[in-house]
Amino acid sequence: MTITSTTLSPSELSALKTKYEQLGQGHVFQFFDELNAEDQGALLDQLVGIDVARLNGIYDKAIQASAAAASPNGEHEALVEPLTKDVFDTVLTSDDDDNHSRKRKRQEIQDWETLGLSLIAKNQVAVILMAGGQGTRLGSSAPKGCYDIDLPSKKSLFQLQAERILRLQELAQQYALPQQQKVVIPWYIMTSGPTNQPTVDFFKKHNFFGLDEQNITFFEQGTLPCLTMDGKIILEGKGKVAIAPDGNGGIYAAVQNKGVIDDMKRRGIMYSHCYCVDNCLARVADPVFIGYCVSKQTDCGVKVVRKTQPDEPVGVVCRRGGRYGVVEYSEISQELSERRDEEDGSLTLRAANIANHFFSTAFLDRVPEFAGELEYHIAKKKIKHVDLATGQQIVPTSNSGMKLECFVFDIFPFAKQFSVLEVDRKEEFSPLKNAPGSGVDCPETSRRDIIAQHVRFIQAAGGSIKGVSQNIVEATEVPDDLNFELSSWVSYAGEGLSDVVNGKVIVPPAVIETRQDLVNFTQQ
Repeated sequence: MTITSTTLSPSELSALKTKYEQLGQGHVFQFFDELNAEDQGALLDQLVGIDVARLNGIYDKAIQASAAAASPNGEHEALVEPLTKDVFDTVLTSDDDDNHSRKRKRQEIQDWETLGLSLIAKNQVAVILMAGGQGTRLGSSAPKGCYDIDLPSKKSLFQLQAERILRLQELAQQYALPQQQKVVIPWYIMTSGPTNQPTVDFFKKHNFFGLDEQNITFFEQGTLPCLTMDGKIILEGKGKVAIAPDGNGGIYAAVQNKGVIDDMKRRGIMYSHCYCVDNCLARVADPVFIGYCVSKQTDCGVKVVRKTQPDEPVGVVCRRGGRYGVVEYSEISQELSERRDEEDGSLTLRAANIANHFFSTAFLDRVPEFAGELEYHIAKKKIKHVDLATGQQIVPTSNSGMKLECFVFDIFPFAKQFSVLEVDRKEEFSPLKNAPGSGVDCPETSRRDIIAQHVRFIQAAGGSIKGVSQNIVEATEVPDDLNFELSSWVSYAGEGLSDVVNGKVIVPPAVIETRQDLVNFTQQ
């Protein structure tokens, strides 16, 4: 009997082989008899954990969906419609709005924020962070959340977000009941296999950035085997299946399988804010967004920014065949992407998706009811694999297989109450995607966008920054070498500054970490 870590009996091993053969995946045992006992055990550990029938079904659905998306645009695009007004709102005002309209919008936003803060104060709101990505394109082997975008403070993306949670807990404390000891926003951080331990170690090294370790939970997203173009499981080595993370949509299975939902229920969490780690401007647990969604009795909500250029490579939130979802920019024609509203001239499909979501806990809890209906998407990749004829490992120079991914927005059609909130791009969205020096969605643009926002906070509070023009709007108006930064510990979204900076000038270099720093760096 072959000794394996799964201790399969001969009959169990035979049954496993038969199952794989009957489902067209018997080749995974091609080199089994050549392996030593340890490697056989490692391979069996993988194979026992794979639901082959489900994997084949996912592949079949993904192929069908891919073929439908690649069909002639006419029929496909006839089903694509913009969002209806009943599910959409915005925090933006237009130049055509009168004073009454602007005042009404400000009051509405304030009401949403108050509701959001009151829910946070009741410890009913959590944060879910999608942080499974590595900084490969950035030239870093560390998890992307560890990346230093060269702010004056040298803070990582993780630290920027942690400090927003700390500040928000303080802001919400004023809404807490007298007998309540402390406002807590639990932080659930979804990692992947390669990023999990480095992420945990990074948080420990930095003492969890001032947050209570007991309120931070790390959990890994799931994986799926990589497949050939015709749906066969790829062997990376003779005794190893090639696997890859199952996409950011894997969050739904992960929160169920890793105990996150159970912990939320134990804590009394009713709502959560979910976002991607690479957005340095993400307003973590944004009380405006939380309040908006809860006021609409939303179970699944999404933030968007306004798409202004037809060729911007972003997906748009819309309706397709009467169901809400995201259509990727590559799936619609130039004619449809350029179509504009007659009323104001804006793009008809303009709700750009930024992977920023609201969920009720009840909604997350019922995802298993429709999980079998979720689509998976094909990502063609260069995947190392073993030649089944020779046993030699091949490192391809062109796409050799596929990874199957489920996206976080794939659950939109299953929401009972779906809501969309449009926010200001320059205040809330600056993704970190590309290598330094690329000029777009890179460390330099992330740094610039954060510092420009901090300058706007000071100017809106009546202060100014020496060497910076007043009333700046765009980040490009701020000098590239400006050595100024305002910690979120001091101000989450520009609040609480006017009593210190109104009528005063901040003189760089100035890295403001406390209220006292704010005083120290100002002059009349």
